[in-house]
Amino acid sequence: MNGSLRGRSLLTLTDFTPQEINLMLEVSHDFKRQKRAGQPHAIHKGKNIALLFEKTSTRTRSAFVVAAQDLGVNAEYLGKDDIQLGKKESVEDTAKVLGRMFDGIEFRGFAHETVEKLAQFSGVPVWNGLTDKFHPTQMLADFMTMQEYVGKDLRGVKITYVGDGRNNTANTLLLACAQMGLDFRILAPNELRPAGELVDQAHQFAAQSGAKITITDNFDEALIGTQFIYTDIWASMGEEDQLADRINLLRNYQVNRAMLDHTGNREVRFMHCLPSFHNLNTETGRKVHEQFGLTEMEVTDEVFNSSNSIVFDEAENRLHTIKAVLALTL
Repeated sequence: MNGSLRGRSLLTLTDFTPQEINLMLEVSHDFKRQKRAGQPHAIHKGKNIALLFEKTSTRTRSAFVVAAQDLGVNAEYLGKDDIQLGKKESVEDTAKVLGRMFDGIEFRGFAHETVEKLAQFSGVPVWNGLTDKFHPTQMLADFMTMQEYVGKDLRGVKITYVGDGRNNTANTLLLACAQMGLDFRILAPNELRPAGELVDQAHQFAAQSGAKITITDNFDEALIGTQFIYTDIWASMGEEDQLADRINLLRNYQVNRAMLDHTGNREVRFMHCLPSFHNLNTETGRKVHEQFGLTEMEVTDEVFNSSNSIVFDEAENRLHTIKAVLALTL
C-alpha cells in the first residue's frame, strides 16, 4: 500500500492534490474488484478506529463499519449519547483521549470546527463523515461512480447540481469538481447560491485545472449537454423548520423527466447522495404530503427508479472509497 497518505486526515478534499485524489480513486476501484472476487484484504489487522456520530446515518456508518472489518480493523461506534463530546468534556480533551486509544477517528456531525479540532488535537488520522459544511467521502464515491460510466479521466465531464446550492454536498461538489477539471454547473435560485468565498476558491482551482464553473438560475445554461444531474434533499438534517421556505424556492427545481429531456442527452445519469424523498414510503414523506400536498420532492419516483438513475451505484461505492481512505491513511 502506497505510504504517501499515511497519517493524513480527510476533512475536505481540498486537503489533497488532484493526484492524491486520483490515487484514492484507483485504490477504491482495486478494492471493489477484490471485494467482488472474494479476495481478503485485511491489511490493517489489529488496528482500532472510533466512529463518532452526532447525526444518524445509513450509508456512512455501514460503509465505515464494513470497510474497517474488511481491512481487519475494529470499529467502535460512539453515538452522541455514548460519550461526553462537547457536553461534559471539550472537543480538545476528547480528541486527546481518543487519540491515545484509537488509530483513527471518524466524525459525522454538525459543526465543521469539531472535526477540525479532532484532527488538531488527537494525533491520529481523522475522517470527515459529514459536517454542515463538507461531505468529502460522498464526493469520492460520486467521482468513482462517474468514472465507471465515462472513464477514469473526468476532465471536461459535464455535471449539473440542482437545488440548494449552499449545502454540504453542493459545497463539496463545487470545490472538488473545480480541483479535478470538470465542467460543473449549479442550477439554483439566487437565494440558495453558494457562499462567495467558496465560489472564489473554486475559480482559483479552475484556473489551475481547466475546470469550468457556472452558477445560474438559467435552465438552458445549466442543463443542455450535461452528462450527470445531481440533487439532494431540500432541507438537510437540522433544517426541518425551513422546509416550507425551501419548497417555495425549489418547487420548480424538482428533477423530473422534463428536466432530463431538457439536457438533450438521452444517456444523462441521475445522481443523489441519499436518502431521497421520491415517494410516500417514509414517515417524512407522508408528513410532507399531509402538510404541503407533495407526493414527491427533489426528484420524482419515475426518475429515481429509471434506467438513468445510478444512485445505488453511488451508495455501494461509499464502501469502496471509504475503505481506500482508511487503507491509505492508517
